[in-house]
Amino acid sequence: AAPGILERLSAGEVVIGDGGYVIQLERRGYVKAGHWTPEAAVEHPEAVRQLHREFLRAGSSVLQTFTFYCSEDKLELSGNINEAACDLAREVANEGDALVAGGVSKTPCYEKSHSETQVKVIFRKQMENFLKKEIDFFIAEFFDHVEEAAWAVEVLKTSGKPVGATMCISPEGDMDGVPPGECAVRLVKAGADIVGVNCHLDPLTCVRTVKLMKEGVQKAGLKAHFMIQPLGFHTPECNHTGYMSLPEFPFALETRAMTRWDIHKYAREAYNAGIRYIGGCCGFEPYHIRAIAEELAAERGFLPPASEKHGLWGAALEMHTKPWVRARARREYWENLMPASGRPKCPPMAIPATE
Repeated sequence: AAPGILERLSAGEVVIGDGGYVIQLERRGYVKAGHWTPEAAVEHPEAVRQLHREFLRAGSSVLQTFTFYCSEDKLELSGNINEAACDLAREVANEGDALVAGGVSKTPCYEKSHSETQVKVIFRKQMENFLKKEIDFFIAEFFDHVEEAAWAVEVLKTSGKPVGATMCISPEGDMDGVPPGECAVRLVKAGADIVGVNCHLDPLTCVRTVKLMKEGVQKAGLKAHFMIQPLGFHTPECNHTGYMSLPEFPFALETRAMTRWDIHKYAREAYNAGIRYIGGCCGFEPYHIRAIAEELAAERGFLPPASEKHGLWGAALEMHTKPWVRARARREYWENLMPASGRPKCPPMAIPATE
């Protein structure tokens, strides 16, 4: 059998996650904005399968089931979708050396009731649906309250599978003001094997948050692996509620998109911070995942199939007919480029909406 997620991380292997599904599939016309639910796993499996395949080809070591926001209190068909999403992820993962992660996210029930009993019943039903299928581990993600995240971990640990837990928090902590270090400690004590952050903020901000989580875990004398799956967008305004407060959310985020060279820098920063599970969330497209794989190719010992066509650091541009474009076929050019937005009178920063 192929090594599992904990075996890979314990061996020091770089595990590359996949990218964002809901925003990519919304842009392609398969997901409804606002509700962000993953019914495409049932209604348009070919679209989900293709995106899985592109992430795998770009270098992903893990394919996450397309089950975001798929709890019973959010979506009536959640059981069917969870199972269909598992089948799609497993089918594509078997085309390479990838693992399948069952994704469980926060529930509307928590905000309404704060009832541990009710929330855990919802997580348990999702877990049972996943356990009917051949998943390798769980990821509890997109939690902005550590209390709910810890409840999710406690339930998922009863499966006997490894559990990763990521929160969508800033360096300031969760929505109740619990600092990142304390959040991480509570998640590890709840049973999480891997802890970190996902979504809401840009990569380098998320690296800062995971560093704080790592410090907290080490100070508490605990052990865990660390993971990071940030936004593929620039969010320099860096507010507590993340990119959903930006005026561009969700239909005008293109001007904030990360370049592949931004992702090279992020991958290196994350690696240097001791994070070994490195992926992306909303806004991360396959070429962003490929950039992680290329930046860390020496550490991994190989390049993904998606790197065969274009060469590292723009090397394929050496074949271009124009000499000034050929001159860009080198690392120094792209590493030092300051990309322009191309938009006249484009403001450098926005004023985030406040609740």
